[in-house]
Amino acid sequence: MADLTTEFLGIKSPNPFWLASAPPTDKEYNVRRAFEAGWGGVVWKTLGEDPPVVNVNGPRYGAIWGADRRLLGLNNIELITDRSLQTNLEEITRVKKDYPDRAVIVSLMVPCEEQAWKTILPLVEATGADGVELNFGCPHGMSERGMGSAVGQVPEYIEMVTRWVKENSSLPCIVKLTPNITDIRKPAAAAKRGGADAVSLINTINSITSVNLDLFAPEPTIDGKGAHGGYCGPAVKPIALNMVAEIARDPELQGLPISGIGGVTTWKDAAEFIALGCGNVQVCTAAMTYGFKVVQEMISGLSDYLDDKGFASVEEFVGRAVPNVSDWQHLNLNYIAKARIDQDLCISCGRCFAACEDTSHQAIAMKPGRVFEVKDDECVACNLCVNVCPVEDCITMVQLEPGQVDERTGKVVQPEYANWTTHPNNPGAVKAAE
Repeated sequence: MADLTTEFLGIKSPNPFWLASAPPTDKEYNVRRAFEAGWGGVVWKTLGEDPPVVNVNGPRYGAIWGADRRLLGLNNIELITDRSLQTNLEEITRVKKDYPDRAVIVSLMVPCEEQAWKTILPLVEATGADGVELNFGCPHGMSERGMGSAVGQVPEYIEMVTRWVKENSSLPCIVKLTPNITDIRKPAAAAKRGGADAVSLINTINSITSVNLDLFAPEPTIDGKGAHGGYCGPAVKPIALNMVAEIARDPELQGLPISGIGGVTTWKDAAEFIALGCGNVQVCTAAMTYGFKVVQEMISGLSDYLDDKGFASVEEFVGRAVPNVSDWQHLNLNYIAKARIDQDLCISCGRCFAACEDTSHQAIAMKPGRVFEVKDDECVACNLCVNVCPVEDCITMVQLEPGQVDERTGKVVQPEYANWTTHPNNPGAVKAAE
């Protein structure tokens, strides 16, 4: 059996699955249930100054569903903890004492003033917590008060506050980054300059998920009005993976540990984040959708994957995919593939034909009896047919090697740019002498 134990910033946990700072980690009761279910760690819901904030007493979530009512995205307008600082600190102390083998990180958000950070940090350190996470990502409510993403969108503020934290606390410091920015590398670099031990990303994306067309107000609606909120769940995973990869492959940021967040629902999602450089992952929406025991499937799935691949530990495949993340200009234009339809699996629905004929390259023919066949001369292997086909593995892409005879056309496969001296999209690209 592979060892799922992870060590992140010197903080050990029995597996890489942590609960993110959110409603599931708001109180002692929740966290104890989470640890009993098998979670390796938690980031306690964000603490602030006293008196605590006041949350709305009404709908806090909006949603986007798939056709089968599966939750794809969740929008929330909930603020940081609305429980007193002292109550939270006492609960954190008890939980960490009873679960010394689990990671307990405390998320923090206070005004952008050094004294506020000097005041709260010793209180957190006294709980025995393993580290702090600076919430520079919350896009709603707190940002209007000069905190959350209002700090995370300004690299100078990130560097300044991170430095305050490192100067006033010995705890490992994770900086949680907002995705509501153009280039994620800049705030990450600022965190590193400020002395951050790691970054976590992504926080929620600023959003309005829907509009009530009777009330003419965004959902969720509070007394006839709505507000923008933070979007999370499976729908944000592609954005999160890209931002993680941008940090992981940046030469100036190499060596900066990453905690991955954003749509982790299955063990495979987690493995993808880890392959792109994350030392662990944080989960929220999946737990809110399926309950805490969803982690058991994640643990068993990741363990099986490591065994199948021959990895003895999670650490062995951290960042394995990073060298293969490239810019478009470095892709091989001499690579050739064609779509192939498995007639035994095909249900003759015609989706591939409609999509290709109307919106792509007219590379699929419909023959008598609703038999669909790829026209190799027209197929550019765009993969659209694979993505619209309702039957898994019915349509696949098959690579053709240069010089190979295409069995469909009888022609020798000849890459279009085989005789170019440099990549044809680069300035000054020319053909080699014939």
